[in-house]
Amino acid sequence: MESNPYVKHLFQEGTGTFGRVCLCRDRVTNQYCAMKILAMTDVIRLKQVEHVKNEKSILSEIDHPFLLNLEWSTKDNCCLYIIFEYVCGGELFTYLRNAGRFNTETSMFFAAEIVLAFEYLHSLQIVYRDLKPENVLIGRDGHVKITDFGFAKKLKDRTWTLCGTPEYLAPEIIQSKGHNKAVDWWALGILIYEMLVGYPPFYDENPFGIYEKILGGKIDWPRHIDPIAKDLIKKLLTHDRTKRLGNMKNGANDVKRHRWFKNLVWLDVYHKHLKAPIVPEVQSEGDTTHFDDYPEKDWKPARSLDQSELQLFIDF
Repeated sequence: MESNPYVKHLFQEGTGTFGRVCLCRDRVTNQYCAMKILAMTDVIRLKQVEHVKNEKSILSEIDHPFLLNLEWSTKDNCCLYIIFEYVCGGELFTYLRNAGRFNTETSMFFAAEIVLAFEYLHSLQIVYRDLKPENVLIGRDGHVKITDFGFAKKLKDRTWTLCGTPEYLAPEIIQSKGHNKAVDWWALGILIYEMLVGYPPFYDENPFGIYEKILGGKIDWPRHIDPIAKDLIKKLLTHDRTKRLGNMKNGANDVKRHRWFKNLVWLDVYHKHLKAPIVPEVQSEGDTTHFDDYPEKDWKPARSLDQSELQLFIDF
């Protein structure tokens, strides 16, 4: 891998200098890719060792048109390097904020591709747990690539970890009841509402205010939302997860068969035969205009780890 002549830092993760992503180019194939660099000292300090190893393990297992592909990973004595395909169109978040809200056709297009991604992940017993517009990237062709698998987990039964973005958390996560794949379908309901309305259904300046509203379950429905979309969102935002669409006997098929999606041919969705409603304006595969630039001086060099610390990453 060779650093691009104009190395562009695409975004920083979390707080401080936990990680950053750079644009790179493979010197053999000339293909652009995104390289995520994590300082191992910070991974240890922030107690993220298992999270990071788990993310890499899941990424190594998955292969789907609407999920970000892992190309390669390696490490040295101070950093972990995870290399992904580069998705040059930026985040769904940016397009949604610029538009204010999406129309039905645009919202349905993005929701349908996410449904297929979740169906695939759940078939592998993987729960994603971090759906939000910031984690949905738009490719040069206008199709989605879901990114950031830091909260994804292989499930045997249920898990109890509190994780995710406050506005998108399912009630069972907030109540620490133990949760499963149903939380992804709840988050899809939140995203569809946010795409159609322009803001999430449960919002407050304070996270605890958000949690109270989620548990209260009262949703304001703007007049422009059509009744069929409203019905789908209500069935996804069902507090009782045993009755939540997507989490019943027929799984994702119940979502796919909902009347809101009635005009879709799901095989066409999978093969990207649907016309993308938003095609990013990019000059080349390596275009970085849809990402913020971060100055090089923000990045502090990481120290080398001693042998005992390196043992923590021996299987990375």
